[in-house]
Amino acid sequence: MRLCRYDDNRLGLVRGDTVHDVTGALDLLPACRWPLPAGDLLVANLDRLRPEIERRAAGAPGKPVGSVKLLSPVANPTKIIGAPINYDDHLDEAKKDQGIAYGRKLKHISEFGLFLKANTTLVGPGEGVALRFLDRRNDHEGELAAIIGKPANNVPTARALDYVAGYAIGLDMTVRGPEVPSFRKSVDSYSVLGPWLVTADEIADPNALDLELKVNGETRQKSNTRYLVYNVQRLIEYASSYYTLMPGDIIMTGTPAGVGPVAPGDTMTATIEGVGEMAVKVRAA
Repeated sequence: MRLCRYDDNRLGLVRGDTVHDVTGALDLLPACRWPLPAGDLLVANLDRLRPEIERRAAGAPGKPVGSVKLLSPVANPTKIIGAPINYDDHLDEAKKDQGIAYGRKLKHISEFGLFLKANTTLVGPGEGVALRFLDRRNDHEGELAAIIGKPANNVPTARALDYVAGYAIGLDMTVRGPEVPSFRKSVDSYSVLGPWLVTADEIADPNALDLELKVNGETRQKSNTRYLVYNVQRLIEYASSYYTLMPGDIIMTGTPAGVGPVAPGDTMTATIEGVGEMAVKVRAA
C-alpha cells in the first residue's frame, strides 16, 4: 500500500500513476482532546484503517499523481532522527572534503551517535526546499527513511522491523559549517519526505535497495542500502536504547557518497527501489 498526503491535506492511495482520494477513511481515527497523544494518529492506527482505505479506493475517482501537490506522508512525527556518516564511502569523502568535515575529526557512528532535527524542517516534495544562508554551502543528502509504526523502547535488532510502519525517500538537507548537525540541519524545509509512505509489507528487505539522487538530471549519488554501516534494524535498536520511538517518528538512515551543493533553481530527483521517485525543486527562502 502506498499512502500519500496531498493538496489540502487529503489522504490518497496511490496505484500506479493514479492517486485515489480516501480521505473519508480518516473518520475512523479516534477522537482526541488536549493533551493530544504523542505520535502521528494515522500511522498509529494504520492497521485499523487499511480495510476502509481499500474499500473507499475501489470507488474513488482517480487523479494523476503528477497533478497533485505531494506533502509529507507523515504529518506529526515526534522526532526526525538522523544517522551521520552511516556509509563508509561518505565517511571517506567527508575526510577528504573539508567543505563537509569543516575541521571536525569524524568518528564512527557508534561514537558520534544519532542526532535530532526540528519537526518544523519537515516538508513534502511538492513544497520544495527553501534555502537559507546562501553565502554558505547547502548540500543534498538522499537516503532511505524508515517510519516507526508503534511505540518502541529498547527494541532488539531481531524484532526491530516489527516496529516499522513503512518507508519513504528522505532528503536530509544541510548547511555546512561549524555548528552541530542538529542545528544546521534544522532549517525550515530541510527534511523532505515522500513521495508517499510504502507500507512495510511491500519491502521485503530494506537493506537491499538501490538508491539514486540526481541534480538537474546529473547523477550525484548512487548506491544500495546494503552498504549501510548500521542497517535499519541496528538503527532502530540504537535509537530506542536512548529514547522511546513513537508512531510516525522518522529515521533518516544515512547518505552515501556523492553529497554536494544545490542552488536556487535546481531540481533534485531522488529514487529508491521499491519506494518510488520524487522531484524536489530548490528555491531561495
